[in-house]
Amino acid sequence: MSKTAILEIDGKKYEFPIFVGSENEEAININKLRDLTGTITIDPGFKNSGSCTSGITFLDGELGILRYRGYAIEDLADQASFLEVSYLLIFGELPTAAQLEQFETDIRKHTLVNEEMKGIIDGFPRTAHPMGVLAALTSALTAFNPKSVNVENEKELYQAVCKTMGKFLVIATWTYRKSMGYPLNYYDNTKGYVENFMRLMFELPTEPYKLSPVVTEALDKLFILHADHEQNCSTSTVRMVGSSHAGLFASISAGVSALWGPLHGGANQAVLEMLEEIHQNGGDTEKYLAKAKDKNDPFRLMGFGHRVYKNFDPRAKIIKKAANEVLGTLGVDDPILDIAKKLEAAALEDEYFKARNLYPNVDFYSGIIYRALGIPTDMFTVMFAIGRLPGWIAQWKEMRENKEPIGRPRQVYTGSPLREFKRPQ
Repeated sequence: MSKTAILEIDGKKYEFPIFVGSENEEAININKLRDLTGTITIDPGFKNSGSCTSGITFLDGELGILRYRGYAIEDLADQASFLEVSYLLIFGELPTAAQLEQFETDIRKHTLVNEEMKGIIDGFPRTAHPMGVLAALTSALTAFNPKSVNVENEKELYQAVCKTMGKFLVIATWTYRKSMGYPLNYYDNTKGYVENFMRLMFELPTEPYKLSPVVTEALDKLFILHADHEQNCSTSTVRMVGSSHAGLFASISAGVSALWGPLHGGANQAVLEMLEEIHQNGGDTEKYLAKAKDKNDPFRLMGFGHRVYKNFDPRAKIIKKAANEVLGTLGVDDPILDIAKKLEAAALEDEYFKARNLYPNVDFYSGIIYRALGIPTDMFTVMFAIGRLPGWIAQWKEMRENKEPIGRPRQVYTGSPLREFKRPQ
Protein backbone atom coordinates (compact mmCIF):
# COMPACT_ATOMS: atom_id res chain seq x y z
CA MET A 1 0.00 0.00 0.00
CA SER A 2 1.41 3.40 -0.99
CA LYS A 3 2.12 5.93 1.74
CA THR A 4 0.43 9.31 1.96
CA ALA A 5 0.83 12.52 3.96
CA ILE A 6 -2.06 14.41 5.55
CA LEU A 7 -2.06 18.21 5.68
CA GLU A 8 -4.67 19.98 7.79
CA ILE A 9 -5.57 23.63 7.12
CA ASP A 10 -8.42 25.31 9.04
CA GLY A 11 -9.76 21.94 10.08
CA LYS A 12 -9.85 20.58 6.54
CA LYS A 13 -7.60 17.64 5.69
CA TYR A 14 -5.81 17.07 2.40
CA GLU A 15 -4.03 13.92 1.34
CA PHE A 16 -0.84 13.90 -0.74
CA PRO A 17 1.02 10.88 -2.11
CA ILE A 18 4.56 10.10 -0.96
CA PHE A 19 7.00 9.38 -3.78
CA VAL A 20 9.78 6.87 -3.01
CA GLY A 21 13.05 6.89 -4.95
CA SER A 22 15.21 3.90 -5.86
CA GLU A 23 17.38 4.48 -2.75
CA ASN A 24 14.27 4.75 -0.54
CA GLU A 25 14.36 8.54 -0.32
CA GLU A 26 10.85 9.81 0.38
CA ALA A 27 9.25 13.00 -0.93
CA ILE A 28 5.74 14.37 -0.44
CA ASN A 29 4.29 15.13 -3.87
CA ILE A 30 2.68 18.56 -3.47
CA ASN A 31 2.14 19.08 -7.18
CA LYS A 32 -1.58 19.73 -6.56
CA LEU A 33 -1.15 21.69 -3.32
CA ARG A 34 -2.14 25.12 -4.66
CA ASP A 35 -5.03 23.75 -6.72
CA LEU A 36 -6.47 21.91 -3.73
CA THR A 37 -5.76 24.30 -0.86
CA GLY A 38 -5.03 27.72 -2.38
CA THR A 39 -1.72 27.79 -0.47
CA ILE A 40 1.90 27.26 -1.40
CA THR A 41 5.05 26.37 0.54
CA ILE A 42 7.91 28.71 1.47
CA ASP A 43 11.36 27.11 1.33
CA PRO A 44 14.22 29.62 0.94
CA GLY A 45 17.19 27.99 -0.74
CA PHE A 46 14.98 25.01 -1.70
CA LYS A 47 16.62 22.97 1.08
CA ASN A 48 13.52 20.83 1.52
CA SER A 49 12.11 20.91 -2.01
CA GLY A 50 12.78 18.45 -4.81
CA SER A 51 12.57 20.25 -8.14
CA CYS A 52 12.73 17.06 -10.20
CA THR A 53 13.31 13.33 -10.23
CA SER A 54 16.65 12.29 -11.66
CA GLY A 55 18.47 9.07 -12.50
CA ILE A 56 21.94 10.64 -12.72
CA THR A 57 23.51 11.15 -9.29
CA PHE A 58 22.79 9.85 -5.82
CA LEU A 59 24.40 11.26 -2.70
CA ASP A 60 23.87 10.68 0.99
CA GLY A 61 25.49 13.42 3.03
CA GLU A 62 25.05 11.63 6.33
CA LEU A 63 26.87 8.48 5.20
CA GLY A 64 29.30 10.17 2.80
CA ILE A 65 28.04 8.35 -0.30
CA LEU A 66 28.33 9.64 -3.87
CA ARG A 67 27.33 7.56 -6.92
CA TYR A 68 26.98 8.30 -10.62
CA ARG A 69 24.29 6.19 -12.32
CA GLY A 70 24.64 3.65 -9.49
CA TYR A 71 28.44 3.38 -9.60
CA ALA A 72 30.40 4.32 -6.46
CA ILE A 73 32.60 7.39 -6.96
CA GLU A 74 35.50 5.43 -5.44
CA ASP A 75 35.29 2.77 -8.18
CA LEU A 76 34.92 5.31 -10.98
CA ALA A 77 37.87 7.41 -9.81
CA ASP A 78 40.01 4.30 -9.45
CA GLN A 79 39.08 2.46 -12.65
CA ALA A 80 37.51 4.82 -15.20
CA SER A 81 38.71 7.79 -17.25
CA PHE A 82 37.03 11.19 -17.31
CA LEU A 83 35.60 10.62 -20.79
CA GLU A 84 34.22 7.22 -19.72
CA VAL A 85 32.49 8.89 -16.78
CA SER A 86 31.26 11.70 -19.04
CA TYR A 87 29.69 9.13 -21.37
CA LEU A 88 28.14 7.34 -18.38
CA LEU A 89 26.59 10.50 -16.97
CA ILE A 90 25.25 11.75 -20.29
CA PHE A 91 24.06 8.51 -21.89
CA GLY A 92 23.25 6.39 -18.84
CA GLU A 93 25.66 3.45 -19.19
CA LEU A 94 29.41 2.90 -19.25
CA PRO A 95 30.66 2.80 -22.86
CA THR A 96 32.12 -0.26 -24.51
CA ALA A 97 35.71 0.10 -25.73
CA ALA A 98 34.37 0.80 -29.24
CA GLN A 99 31.84 3.37 -28.00
CA LEU A 100 34.48 5.17 -25.95
CA GLU A 101 36.88 5.31 -28.89
CA GLN A 102 34.11 6.66 -31.13
CA PHE A 103 33.09 9.21 -28.48
CA GLU A 104 36.63 10.56 -28.24
CA THR A 105 36.94 10.60 -32.04
CA ASP A 106 33.68 12.51 -32.40
CA ILE A 107 34.70 15.04 -29.74
CA ARG A 108 37.93 15.67 -31.68
CA LYS A 109 35.89 16.50 -34.79
CA HIS A 110 34.47 19.51 -32.95
CA THR A 111 37.51 20.91 -31.14
CA LEU A 112 38.29 23.58 -33.73
CA VAL A 113 36.82 26.91 -32.60
CA ASN A 114 35.71 29.49 -35.17
CA GLU A 115 38.44 32.11 -35.69
CA GLU A 116 35.90 34.91 -35.19
CA MET A 117 35.72 33.88 -31.53
CA LYS A 118 39.19 35.44 -31.17
CA GLY A 119 37.62 38.83 -31.88
CA ILE A 120 35.27 38.31 -28.94
CA ILE A 121 38.01 37.32 -26.50
CA ASP A 122 40.15 40.22 -27.71
CA GLY A 123 37.43 42.58 -26.54
CA PHE A 124 38.11 41.68 -22.91
CA PRO A 125 40.88 43.33 -20.91
CA ARG A 126 43.61 41.00 -19.67
CA THR A 127 42.44 41.74 -16.12
CA ALA A 128 38.96 40.26 -16.74
CA HIS A 129 38.14 37.30 -14.49
CA PRO A 130 38.41 34.04 -16.49
CA MET A 131 34.94 32.90 -15.38
CA GLY A 132 33.34 36.05 -16.77
CA VAL A 133 35.18 35.51 -20.05
CA LEU A 134 34.22 31.80 -20.11
CA ALA A 135 30.53 32.57 -19.55
CA ALA A 136 30.59 35.08 -22.42
CA LEU A 137 32.49 32.78 -24.81
CA THR A 138 30.18 29.85 -24.04
CA SER A 139 27.15 32.00 -24.74
CA ALA A 140 28.82 33.30 -27.92
CA LEU A 141 29.06 29.74 -29.27
CA THR A 142 25.32 30.03 -29.81
CA ALA A 143 25.97 32.62 -32.53
CA PHE A 144 28.07 30.10 -34.46
CA ASN A 145 25.59 27.28 -33.82
CA PRO A 146 22.20 29.03 -34.14
CA LYS A 147 20.12 25.93 -34.86
CA SER A 148 18.39 24.61 -31.73
CA VAL A 149 19.02 20.98 -30.81
CA ASN A 150 16.19 18.56 -31.49
CA VAL A 151 16.39 16.42 -28.36
CA GLU A 152 14.18 13.79 -29.97
CA ASN A 153 16.73 13.26 -32.75
CA GLU A 154 19.35 10.93 -31.24
CA LYS A 155 22.04 11.70 -33.82
CA GLU A 156 21.57 15.47 -33.53
CA LEU A 157 21.65 15.35 -29.74
CA TYR A 158 24.81 13.21 -29.78
CA GLN A 159 26.55 15.69 -32.09
CA ALA A 160 25.57 18.58 -29.81
CA VAL A 161 27.07 16.74 -26.84
CA CYS A 162 30.37 16.09 -28.66
CA LYS A 163 30.49 19.66 -29.93
CA THR A 164 30.00 21.06 -26.43
CA MET A 165 32.61 18.75 -24.89
CA GLY A 166 35.12 19.62 -27.61
CA LYS A 167 34.77 23.39 -27.81
CA PHE A 168 34.26 24.11 -24.10
CA LEU A 169 37.66 22.66 -23.15
CA VAL A 170 39.41 24.84 -25.72
CA ILE A 171 37.69 28.13 -24.83
CA ALA A 172 38.18 27.41 -21.11
CA THR A 173 41.95 27.31 -21.62
CA TRP A 174 41.79 30.40 -23.85
CA THR A 175 40.64 32.41 -20.83
CA TYR A 176 44.00 31.65 -19.19
CA ARG A 177 46.02 32.32 -22.34
CA LYS A 178 44.29 35.68 -22.67
CA SER A 179 45.12 36.69 -19.10
CA MET A 180 48.79 35.76 -19.63
CA GLY A 181 49.12 37.43 -23.02
CA TYR A 182 50.03 34.10 -24.67
CA PRO A 183 49.02 33.04 -28.21
CA LEU A 184 45.90 30.86 -28.23
CA ASN A 185 46.53 27.14 -28.61
CA TYR A 186 44.57 24.54 -30.59
CA TYR A 187 43.56 21.00 -29.71
CA ASP A 188 46.00 18.25 -30.72
CA ASN A 189 43.95 15.32 -32.02
CA THR A 190 46.82 12.89 -31.42
CA LYS A 191 46.54 13.35 -27.64
CA GLY A 192 43.89 12.59 -25.02
CA TYR A 193 41.33 14.97 -23.55
CA VAL A 194 43.06 15.65 -20.21
CA GLU A 195 46.51 15.74 -21.84
CA ASN A 196 45.17 18.36 -24.23
CA PHE A 197 43.97 20.49 -21.36
CA MET A 198 47.50 20.81 -19.95
CA ARG A 199 49.16 21.55 -23.27
CA LEU A 200 46.38 23.96 -24.29
CA MET A 201 47.09 25.81 -21.06
CA PHE A 202 50.86 25.73 -20.84
CA GLU A 203 52.53 24.82 -24.14
CA LEU A 204 54.48 27.72 -25.64
CA PRO A 205 55.56 28.00 -29.30
CA THR A 206 59.20 28.31 -28.20
CA GLU A 207 59.58 24.87 -26.62
CA PRO A 208 57.91 21.44 -26.33
CA TYR A 209 55.69 20.78 -23.33
CA LYS A 210 56.37 17.70 -21.19
CA LEU A 211 53.60 16.29 -19.06
CA SER A 212 53.94 13.95 -16.08
CA PRO A 213 51.64 10.88 -16.11
CA VAL A 214 51.07 11.43 -12.37
CA VAL A 215 49.75 14.93 -13.08
CA THR A 216 47.50 13.67 -15.91
CA GLU A 217 46.05 10.96 -13.66
CA ALA A 218 45.45 13.40 -10.80
CA LEU A 219 43.63 15.85 -13.10
CA ASP A 220 41.60 13.03 -14.61
CA LYS A 221 40.48 12.06 -11.10
CA LEU A 222 39.70 15.67 -10.19
CA PHE A 223 37.52 16.11 -13.25
CA ILE A 224 35.68 12.87 -12.39
CA LEU A 225 35.09 13.99 -8.80
CA HIS A 226 33.64 17.30 -9.99
CA ALA A 227 31.58 15.83 -12.85
CA ASP A 228 28.19 15.97 -11.12
CA HIS A 229 26.79 16.58 -7.66
CA GLU A 230 23.00 16.36 -7.80
CA GLN A 231 20.84 19.53 -7.82
CA ASN A 232 23.41 22.11 -6.72
CA CYS A 233 23.16 25.81 -7.60
CA SER A 234 24.76 25.68 -11.06
CA THR A 235 23.10 22.40 -12.07
CA SER A 236 19.68 23.68 -11.01
CA THR A 237 20.42 26.83 -13.02
CA VAL A 238 21.22 24.79 -16.14
CA ARG A 239 17.95 22.88 -15.75
CA MET A 240 15.95 26.03 -15.03
CA VAL A 241 17.31 27.91 -18.05
CA GLY A 242 16.96 24.83 -20.23
CA SER A 243 13.36 24.38 -19.13
CA SER A 244 12.47 27.44 -21.23
CA HIS A 245 13.91 25.43 -24.18
CA ALA A 246 16.96 27.67 -24.29
CA GLY A 247 19.79 25.97 -26.17
CA LEU A 248 22.56 23.87 -24.67
CA PHE A 249 25.27 26.55 -24.97
CA ALA A 250 23.04 29.22 -23.40
CA SER A 251 22.10 26.88 -20.55
CA ILE A 252 25.74 25.91 -19.92
CA SER A 253 26.73 29.59 -19.95
CA ALA A 254 24.18 30.24 -17.20
CA GLY A 255 25.64 27.34 -15.25
CA VAL A 256 29.12 28.86 -15.56
CA SER A 257 27.84 32.14 -14.10
CA ALA A 258 26.15 30.33 -11.20
CA LEU A 259 29.32 28.32 -10.51
CA TRP A 260 31.38 31.52 -10.33
CA GLY A 261 30.06 32.47 -6.88
CA PRO A 262 32.37 31.97 -3.87
CA LEU A 263 29.69 29.93 -2.08
CA HIS A 264 29.72 27.40 -4.93
CA GLY A 265 32.53 26.83 -7.42
CA GLY A 266 34.65 29.64 -6.07
CA ALA A 267 35.27 27.72 -2.85
CA ASN A 268 38.65 26.30 -3.93
CA GLN A 269 39.78 29.81 -4.90
CA ALA A 270 38.72 30.98 -1.43
CA VAL A 271 40.91 28.25 0.09
CA LEU A 272 44.05 29.59 -1.59
CA GLU A 273 43.16 33.18 -0.76
CA MET A 274 42.87 32.12 2.90
CA LEU A 275 46.24 30.34 2.78
CA GLU A 276 47.85 33.41 1.22
CA GLU A 277 46.34 35.60 3.95
CA ILE A 278 47.81 33.32 6.64
CA HIS A 279 51.19 33.41 4.88
CA GLN A 280 51.19 37.20 4.60
CA ASN A 281 50.46 37.44 8.33
CA GLY A 282 53.40 35.31 9.44
CA GLY A 283 52.20 31.79 8.64
CA ASP A 284 51.10 31.00 12.22
CA THR A 285 48.60 28.17 11.67
CA GLU A 286 47.93 27.75 15.40
CA LYS A 287 46.79 31.37 15.58
CA TYR A 288 44.34 30.88 12.70
CA LEU A 289 43.04 27.59 14.06
CA ALA A 290 42.26 29.44 17.30
CA LYS A 291 40.52 32.19 15.33
CA ALA A 292 38.42 29.56 13.53
CA LYS A 293 37.25 28.19 16.89
CA ASP A 294 36.35 31.64 18.24
CA LYS A 295 32.65 32.29 17.60
CA ASN A 296 33.22 36.03 17.90
CA ASP A 297 35.95 36.07 15.25
CA PRO A 298 34.75 36.58 11.64
CA PHE A 299 37.56 34.36 10.29
CA ARG A 300 36.36 31.11 8.73
CA LEU A 301 38.51 28.12 7.79
CA MET A 302 37.81 27.65 4.08
CA GLY A 303 37.92 24.15 2.57
CA PHE A 304 36.78 22.34 5.71
CA GLY A 305 33.36 20.76 6.16
CA HIS A 306 30.59 20.67 3.55
CA ARG A 307 27.00 21.81 3.37
CA VAL A 308 25.81 18.40 2.16
CA TYR A 309 28.31 15.96 3.67
CA LYS A 310 27.97 15.67 7.44
CA ASN A 311 30.90 13.27 7.52
CA PHE A 312 34.12 13.07 5.46
CA ASP A 313 33.60 14.22 1.86
CA PRO A 314 34.10 10.94 -0.11
CA ARG A 315 35.74 12.92 -2.92
CA ALA A 316 38.29 14.35 -0.50
CA LYS A 317 39.44 10.87 0.53
CA ILE A 318 40.24 10.07 -3.10
CA ILE A 319 41.94 13.31 -4.05
CA LYS A 320 44.02 13.53 -0.84
CA LYS A 321 46.11 10.60 -2.11
CA ALA A 322 46.45 12.18 -5.56
CA ALA A 323 47.51 15.50 -4.00
CA ASN A 324 50.29 13.78 -2.07
CA GLU A 325 51.47 12.02 -5.25
CA VAL A 326 51.50 15.26 -7.27
CA LEU A 327 53.43 17.16 -4.60
CA GLY A 328 55.89 14.27 -4.27
CA THR A 329 56.40 13.99 -8.03
CA LEU A 330 56.83 17.69 -8.68
CA GLY A 331 58.90 18.33 -5.56
CA VAL A 332 57.25 21.71 -5.11
CA ASP A 333 58.79 23.96 -2.45
CA ASP A 334 56.02 26.42 -1.62
CA PRO A 335 55.33 28.04 1.78
CA ILE A 336 51.64 28.27 0.91
CA LEU A 337 51.42 24.49 0.46
CA ASP A 338 53.37 23.98 3.69
CA ILE A 339 50.70 26.00 5.51
CA ALA A 340 48.01 23.86 3.88
CA LYS A 341 49.68 20.67 5.12
CA LYS A 342 49.90 22.05 8.67
CA LEU A 343 46.22 23.06 8.66
CA GLU A 344 45.20 19.67 7.32
CA ALA A 345 47.20 17.77 9.94
CA ALA A 346 45.93 19.94 12.79
CA ALA A 347 42.27 19.75 11.71
CA LEU A 348 42.43 15.95 11.35
CA GLU A 349 43.79 15.61 14.90
CA ASP A 350 42.03 18.48 16.71
CA GLU A 351 39.01 17.34 18.75
CA TYR A 352 37.15 20.61 18.01
CA PHE A 353 37.17 19.93 14.27
CA LYS A 354 36.64 16.16 14.58
CA ALA A 355 33.61 16.64 16.85
CA ARG A 356 32.04 18.95 14.26
CA ASN A 357 33.05 16.82 11.25
CA LEU A 358 35.06 19.74 9.84
CA TYR A 359 37.31 17.60 7.69
CA PRO A 360 39.20 18.89 4.63
CA ASN A 361 36.88 18.74 1.62
CA VAL A 362 37.48 18.33 -2.11
CA ASP A 363 37.95 22.09 -2.56
CA PHE A 364 40.83 22.07 -0.10
CA TYR A 365 42.77 19.36 -1.92
CA SER A 366 41.91 20.50 -5.43
CA GLY A 367 43.22 23.97 -4.58
CA ILE A 368 46.50 22.43 -3.41
CA ILE A 369 46.89 20.45 -6.66
CA TYR A 370 46.09 23.44 -8.87
CA ARG A 371 48.56 25.59 -6.95
CA ALA A 372 51.27 22.93 -7.35
CA LEU A 373 50.65 22.80 -11.12
CA GLY A 374 51.13 26.54 -11.44
CA ILE A 375 47.48 27.24 -12.24
CA PRO A 376 46.55 30.79 -11.10
CA THR A 377 44.01 31.14 -8.32
CA ASP A 378 41.42 32.88 -10.50
CA MET A 379 41.48 29.89 -12.88
CA PHE A 380 40.44 27.41 -10.17
CA THR A 381 36.72 27.82 -10.84
CA VAL A 382 37.32 27.34 -14.57
CA MET A 383 38.90 23.99 -13.67
CA PHE A 384 35.74 23.14 -11.74
CA ALA A 385 33.62 24.09 -14.77
CA ILE A 386 35.59 21.77 -17.07
CA GLY A 387 34.96 18.88 -14.71
CA ARG A 388 31.29 19.77 -14.17
CA LEU A 389 30.52 20.10 -17.90
CA PRO A 390 29.34 16.48 -18.51
CA GLY A 391 27.08 16.70 -15.47
CA TRP A 392 25.49 19.89 -16.77
CA ILE A 393 24.99 18.30 -20.19
CA ALA A 394 23.49 15.16 -18.63
CA GLN A 395 21.09 17.17 -16.46
CA TRP A 396 20.02 19.38 -19.39
CA LYS A 397 19.48 16.30 -21.59
CA GLU A 398 17.47 14.50 -18.89
CA MET A 399 15.31 17.56 -18.24
CA ARG A 400 14.48 17.97 -21.94
CA GLU A 401 13.89 14.25 -22.55
CA ASN A 402 11.57 14.11 -19.52
CA LYS A 403 9.61 17.04 -21.01
CA GLU A 404 9.75 18.88 -17.70
CA PRO A 405 7.64 22.06 -17.53
CA ILE A 406 9.24 25.48 -17.52
CA GLY A 407 10.59 26.38 -14.08
CA ARG A 408 8.38 28.97 -12.44
CA PRO A 409 8.68 29.20 -8.62
CA ARG A 410 5.93 30.92 -6.63
CA GLN A 411 6.35 33.66 -4.03
CA VAL A 412 4.47 35.23 -1.14
CA TYR A 413 4.15 38.97 -1.69
CA THR A 414 5.17 41.08 1.33
CA GLY A 415 5.14 44.56 -0.21
CA SER A 416 2.66 47.44 0.13
CA PRO A 417 -1.05 46.69 -0.36
CA LEU A 418 -3.02 48.63 -2.99
CA ARG A 419 -2.52 52.37 -2.54
CA GLU A 420 -3.69 55.52 -4.26
CA PHE A 421 -1.32 57.06 -6.81
CA LYS A 422 -0.06 60.37 -5.47
CA ARG A 423 3.21 62.06 -6.40
CA PRO A 424 5.39 63.05 -3.45
CA GLN A 425 5.55 66.82 -2.79
